Amino acid sequence: QVQLVESGGGLVQTGGSLRLSCAASERYAIGWFRQTPGKDRDFVAAISWSGGGTNYADSVKGRFTISRDNAKNTVYLQMNSLKPEDTAVYYCAARYGTGWYPFDRGYDYWGQGTQVTVSS
Repeated sequence: QVQLVESGGGLVQTGGSLRLSCAASERYAIGWFRQTPGKDRDFVAAISWSGGGTNYADSVKGRFTISRDNAKNTVYLQMNSLKPEDTAVYYCAARYGTGWYPFDRGYDYWGQGTQVTVSS
């Protein structure tokens, strides 16, 4: 059974940084999504199985970086210049296949989520 464990969330001030981690039991293409109460889950970033391909939502381009350490089956989301509107529960998701994918319907497994709160 696939297991995804997110970590690294927390409370940070505007302009600060956090690094989220997603540890998987096997190597998969991974996506990060976020959700606030009463709203749909939004795509944040995704990385291919090899790590050679990445994609970002326009709202985070230039501020967030997704990367992976395949030796550890772990994907990271480095979040810099954080804004209050980045506040959400962040989920990592795994999908079969090798490419990145920006829609949540394309993912097969989901982590439990980690809360990110950016104070103004």
